[in-house]
Amino acid sequence: MFSKDIGIDLGTANLLIHVKGKGIVLNEPSVVAIDKNTNRVLAVGEEARNMVGRTPGNIVAIRPLKDGVIADFDVTEAMLKHFINKLNVKGFMSKPRILICCPTNITSVEQKAIREAAEKSGGKRIFLEEEPKVAAIGAGMDIFQPSGNMVVDIGGGTTDVAVLSMGDIVTSQSIKMAGDQFDADILNYVKKEYKLLIGERTAEAIKLNIATVFPESRNEEMEIRGRDMVSGLPRTITIKSDEVEKALRESVAVIVQAAKNVLEKTPPELSADIIDRGVILTGGGALLHGIDQLLAEELKVPVFVAENPMDCVAIGTGVMLENIDKIPQSKLG
Repeated sequence: MFSKDIGIDLGTANLLIHVKGKGIVLNEPSVVAIDKNTNRVLAVGEEARNMVGRTPGNIVAIRPLKDGVIADFDVTEAMLKHFINKLNVKGFMSKPRILICCPTNITSVEQKAIREAAEKSGGKRIFLEEEPKVAAIGAGMDIFQPSGNMVVDIGGGTTDVAVLSMGDIVTSQSIKMAGDQFDADILNYVKKEYKLLIGERTAEAIKLNIATVFPESRNEEMEIRGRDMVSGLPRTITIKSDEVEKALRESVAVIVQAAKNVLEKTPPELSADIIDRGVILTGGGALLHGIDQLLAEELKVPVFVAENPMDCVAIGTGVMLENIDKIPQSKLG
């Protein structure tokens, strides 16, 4: 009858929930469909994502998180409530303890918003942890030893770069440049080059199927459909991998620069460890073709993609839930 501890990876693009003892039980898009006239929540998660760009005027599909933080408080609360109730983790008399991950550089106001949303959705005690730290644990790094570990967590809204040692972050940087921006880059490129309007979902499909960020490492093409900006009629074009590489070049350079900045601020002993151990890539962006090759070439250190990059943060929350009683009191809400 007791409630279970749960870990939440509150992502801009996807929300993952890990229940202690059960593993990852939920992985859904962070999207909520709402009827504007009545403010009623119509659908949450995958069902709501299927409505993006395909709804009548009174129904809007909202992504309540932007750049890793809460942009719409009420909708975030409704989404968390929906998922927590769906999992049935509340006990007869007790509420679950919730561990939530957030980007490294969010403000205390943004932290408070995340904490409040979790409390209102049915959490008893809320723990906040920094995303790259949890991602590193989920990727199987032993960050509690006195040696340097570097992780680059490329999510939907933010990319977090951090060097960890002795269980904490030594240097880090969080930038608002990640998967969503890649989609926007592809969308704008097609609009500019082909005078064709495509939706977010088509841009994402291009990114997943034919995109690369390492020049000449992939040579594929894909047919896409959209609306011609001149005639206003539907039209089909073919787009190639090397065009997508051009479209993404600037955004990816920002991530490379952030990784360089973090390495430059890292103490020399830890830098030596990173040359031995390499850099681990986590988050959905780690699946972007060629990102590991590009970072390895630019940073001059080995770069590896984690085993399940999308799930690293959620897996990490599971490990931390096992040791939840050891979390310092300063982390408690």
